[in-house]
Amino acid sequence: MDEREDVPKDFIELKSEKLSVDEVSELVISPCCGAVSLFIGTTRNNFEGKKVIRLEYEAYTSMAEMEIKKICRDVRQKWPSVKHIAMHHRLGVVPVTEASVIIAVSSPHRTESLEAVTHCINTLKAIVPIWKKQTSTVFPILCLYSQEIYEDEYSWKENKECFWTNSEK
Repeated sequence: MDEREDVPKDFIELKSEKLSVDEVSELVISPCCGAVSLFIGTTRNNFEGKKVIRLEYEAYTSMAEMEIKKICRDVRQKWPSVKHIAMHHRLGVVPVTEASVIIAVSSPHRTESLEAVTHCINTLKAIVPIWKKQTSTVFPILCLYSQEIYEDEYSWKENKECFWTNSEK
């Protein structure tokens, strides 16, 4: 690939199919970059001593994509050397051990890509209208609460990373 053709790109996708680490990491590889940093968020089988069966995600897709684009712009301002950014989030049912979110960032050196990928996931969790649920009934306040499904029960919990829940306290 000619380096002049390797212009910075953002790859944003919200989809119901299983996410692929290989696919996402391939999107950000660049001949001028020596670092690709990844974050993979998976469904774990427990939370606070309870057995988790699955997570289910839903999104206000157009707004979520717009907010993710803002995150990418913010990354490029803070870390100008970042080349490519990929942020893929799964919607629908996500079984235990499967990826809910994969974020990849490439840059010439590791420090920028590591810092940028951390910023991406922290900001995504704080502001992007993607939420967890159990059934097709959606809780009406985006980002404030999520529902985890346990072996014998389910419960709502406050999303402590959501910026407007913290500002009201």
